[in-house]
Amino acid sequence: MQALKDQSTRGSRVLGTAMLMLGLAATPAVADASPSASPSDGSSAPTSAGTSFRTATEIDQGQQATASGSAGDYLYWSFPADAGQRPTVKATVKLPDTHASEAWQLDVYDGLRRRQACQYGAQTRTAASGTASVELACTLRTVRAWSEQWANDPLPGTYYIRLTTVNLATSDLGLPVDAEVRVDSLDIGGSAAVDGSLAEPLVPGIAVESEDKEDSSTTSAVLSSIEPDDGWSSGWWSDRWVWTAIGGALAALAGVGGYALTRGSGRPRQVPPGA
Repeated sequence: MQALKDQSTRGSRVLGTAMLMLGLAATPAVADASPSASPSDGSSAPTSAGTSFRTATEIDQGQQATASGSAGDYLYWSFPADAGQRPTVKATVKLPDTHASEAWQLDVYDGLRRRQACQYGAQTRTAASGTASVELACTLRTVRAWSEQWANDPLPGTYYIRLTTVNLATSDLGLPVDAEVRVDSLDIGGSAAVDGSLAEPLVPGIAVESEDKEDSSTTSAVLSSIEPDDGWSSGWWSDRWVWTAIGGALAALAGVGGYALTRGSGRPRQVPPGA
């Protein structure tokens, strides 16, 4: 009976240790599923929008960007999105007191200027006559670290937001409107990881500056100034490594626990030494 109690105690200790290690190891993996952090309070939100891809106003995720324009204008913003993120773009257009029925549309393009499909959200909405505002939303697919050349998967880099009307009465053309745009992301984690990564994120290199001010013939492209708060990920790390390590540790502990439960208390006393 004493031997059985000792075995039971050893088994309980092994299982307790395994559960403790599982809880500690799972903590960072669970944290990866939280929404992306917002920029610091000291950052100033943009108050204008661009009129093309080249002049798109740069915004960070978590910022509330505003802009004033006219009905019929194309308003552009850009933001960074990294591998494993699922961005959600929300826009609110405040309309004048008097206007006819008009439709507004929110489009999102990746760094290659490919229009990205929305998983869900009201991408196009019609504002009835006299409506004070209209709200739009677009949740993209999860950004992948790498994909085939023929695929249209979202890839790490700069993304462009375009807000405009698609059905506007001639009498409303040029009426003043105010727009608000915000981008937030959900970190999906290892479930969206792939075996591969881009050499560089898809960011624009439009601005050009001289490498040597004395030699104007030597120039280099300056990449976009926006990037995730913690920099661009390399693409090889994901929380799948954490769960793999947890699985290996649990397998080892299960082996030790099984051996401790089945090995017995040693050689029985009643067995002769020479047997």
